[in-house]
Amino acid sequence: MDKLLIRGGRELRGEVPISGAKNAALPELCAALLTAQPVTLLNVPRLQDVATMLKLIRNMGVLVQQGEDGAVRIDASTLSSPEAPYELVKTMRASVLALGPLLARFGEATVSLPGGCAIGSRPVDQHIKGLTAMGAEITVEHGYILAKLPKGAKRLQGARITTDMVTVTGTENLLMAATLAEGETILENAAQEPEIPDLAEMLIKMGARIEGHGSSRIRIQGVGALHGCGHQVVADRIEAGTFLCAVAATGGDVVLRHGRADHLDAVIEKLVAAGATVTALPDGIRVQAQGRLQAQSFRTTEYPGFPTDMQAQFMALNCIAQGTAKVTETIFENRFMHVNELVRLGAKIQIDGKVAVIEGVTQLSGATIMATDLRASASLVIAGLVAEGETVVDRIYHLDRGYDRMEAKLAAIGADIERIK
Repeated sequence: MDKLLIRGGRELRGEVPISGAKNAALPELCAALLTAQPVTLLNVPRLQDVATMLKLIRNMGVLVQQGEDGAVRIDASTLSSPEAPYELVKTMRASVLALGPLLARFGEATVSLPGGCAIGSRPVDQHIKGLTAMGAEITVEHGYILAKLPKGAKRLQGARITTDMVTVTGTENLLMAATLAEGETILENAAQEPEIPDLAEMLIKMGARIEGHGSSRIRIQGVGALHGCGHQVVADRIEAGTFLCAVAATGGDVVLRHGRADHLDAVIEKLVAAGATVTALPDGIRVQAQGRLQAQSFRTTEYPGFPTDMQAQFMALNCIAQGTAKVTETIFENRFMHVNELVRLGAKIQIDGKVAVIEGVTQLSGATIMATDLRASASLVIAGLVAEGETVVDRIYHLDRGYDRMEAKLAAIGADIERIK
């Protein structure tokens, strides 16, 4: 099992390319299932979750070709099995995104509940509620979602759908399904993350009729069929935010090529308040920092608020900042699993329910630590970059799920970091 060995204390300088967004690439790979014509996606990141999704759609009989520079060509004209089995989706919750496209195009779908996901713990129930409102008959049996159209029905039916909570994957699933439904669908309380307008723009290139994407109310006029297209995956705002925090913590001067400052307003606002200098460029973001920054309190919330996927990384920055900060997590339970590992490095953190109180220290000290989930692993890497001595981060398969060769990118801008077997 791979680990990362980090020798801390180096400033970061230079330029790093930001890859395509995992959270845009995964639904867009599923969107290619909506048409029998070839779809080409560019800037697809090289990640474990992407590899899993490609394996999943190949298993359905879809032809997939991968080229250089993140180009992926998908031909779903050969799709023969509208099923996502547990063996292929147990490691990736985004697999549920196949449900809407398969049901809309083929009138049926069998999709395993994502690994470890009981109905209700994550909003899979909202996907089912929305598709049911569009006329689908759905049951959950033996860990699988079984969906089909009623007898005699040829298409899903347009509907007004208001989800009980803001759900990104729920919005994406229902948006994709609605493109081939008969009549008009209105999604109320829709998620507004930048990956959703990017998906909508791809669908529009395929012939979909969509308005209001990027707002909380999306209107879709269903069409009879979609066609192929080419589309470039939007840059990953969470990868960009992670590198922003890494530079702010270690000090230095780095340009994040292709990064989108307009997708990171809440994070950049906190970094500037902490004392970093962040500049939006025509094709990127420049971040500069020196010395200890000021601790910043924040509360995670839906976009455009502070993203839950950046909570752990900013907490690592707060660990070595001046002052005390309070971090409130409102989106997911169990999202403080990185705290115990940060404490092993010398951080001072107290947890009370959904609130973590971080008292900044002048120096962290290297140790062997263990990644517990994707974003937690990124926070541990940042902590290792500033810690004195050697830090070994174990279980970095979590990191590989969502970051495209992170250690190579960090090494290129001055970090002393290497992958060890």
